[in-house]
Amino acid sequence: MTDVSREVWLILGVVAVVTLVGAVLLAIRVFRMRRLLGSLGVGGRVAFYGALIYTILPVDLLPDPIYLDDMAVLAGTLLYLGRLVRQQRRSVHRGDAGLPGQPTPPAVTRRPGAQ
Repeated sequence: MTDVSREVWLILGVVAVVTLVGAVLLAIRVFRMRRLLGSLGVGGRVAFYGALIYTILPVDLLPDPIYLDDMAVLAGTLLYLGRLVRQQRRSVHRGDAGLPGQPTPPAVTRRPGAQ
């Protein structure tokens, strides 16, 4: 084995380990959000379980030593679940409790100087 091929294999090994660690860290963050699933609705549950199933199953868009597709799915799920959490917090802050199917109360606007 020449020095060049040894260096190439070393670089590929480091890249594979770094992407694996990144995918595992993202999976842990997604898994920690499971406690919020009851309040995030069906969309949140589907995104959560779909991301975990995609990450665990051996069928991928890219071969398994390359975890970039898994990382993209997990990162997208984190972004989506984070958006759902922010929407829920805003609706609770507004006072409509974020219950699905209930209309949002109209915003009250006042003219300057009006009492």
